[in-house]
Amino acid sequence: MVPDLQEIEQVHESIKSRINRTPVLTSSSINKIAGCEIFFKCENFQKTGAFKFRGANNALLSLSDEELSRGVATHSSGNHAAALALAARKSGVKAYIVMPRNAPRNKVNAVKEYGGNIIFCEPTQQSREETLNDVVSKNGAVFIHPFNDYRIIAGQATAALELIRETGNLDYVIAPVGGGGLLSGTSLAVKLSDNNTKVIGAEPSGADDAYRSIRDGKIYPSIEPKTVADGLRTSLGEKTFDIIRRFTNRIITVNDTRIIEAMRLIFERMKIIIEPSSAVPLAAVLANKIIFEGKKTGIILSGGNADFDNLPWK
Repeated sequence: MVPDLQEIEQVHESIKSRINRTPVLTSSSINKIAGCEIFFKCENFQKTGAFKFRGANNALLSLSDEELSRGVATHSSGNHAAALALAARKSGVKAYIVMPRNAPRNKVNAVKEYGGNIIFCEPTQQSREETLNDVVSKNGAVFIHPFNDYRIIAGQATAALELIRETGNLDYVIAPVGGGGLLSGTSLAVKLSDNNTKVIGAEPSGADDAYRSIRDGKIYPSIEPKTVADGLRTSLGEKTFDIIRRFTNRIITVNDTRIIEAMRLIFERMKIIIEPSSAVPLAAVLANKIIFEGKKTGIILSGGNADFDNLPWK
């Protein structure tokens, strides 16, 4: 069932000793440029460098001893793979990670470092799923979906729960959207706490399947997405689509030029590292200043696993 506020609070209590309580930072110079007051929830400082560690831990805590003995498996090109690998290692559990051959090198290396057993596949959804099914059938591992899982969604929701508890009333909370685990969890945490706060999803215009899906009321697959934000190239799942449709106010799309500008602005003004996907919410604010003018705005900085060999402004 869709997590309620009580469940999200319970999840936060159960995982808080396993995760980092990430800081909320502000930047007076970015506020001046944006024309509003922005509170950045810095999940780039989360273990494994992304919010995904929250959901991975909650999923593992939900499993029985018998299930844990068989290990866990997933398919992911990056942050979920690393999060599940580390969470599994800390729990003494095997993790089988199906990754596309073209996954970013830094994220492949992170999964190896965290002890994940990597099985490479072709860079298509069909190959991911077929390879995963083969791994599960051979090893009996429990599949942990990267986003289309209420346990994952409830875990990701705890980032926004911490944000609103620390900042108080916000006019807007913005999260990036790819598969929708973070945005659906953010929407639940915010709307169930205070229905007056508007929740916005930020998405690359070159991978705008979520925008079109919510607009038309049906899930469009992400086909050949073209965006620098590699973490946001995934299609929505049925569970995330339903929650976003019900609890998110709107989705704003922005092009890669604005995403790169926002990413560089955070590097330069805040002196912190983020990956392209994290910059999409700020890019949405800067491209729509009239909407956010004078408003208190929370932004989830989803991760900091930037590929320094391929920074988008090099």
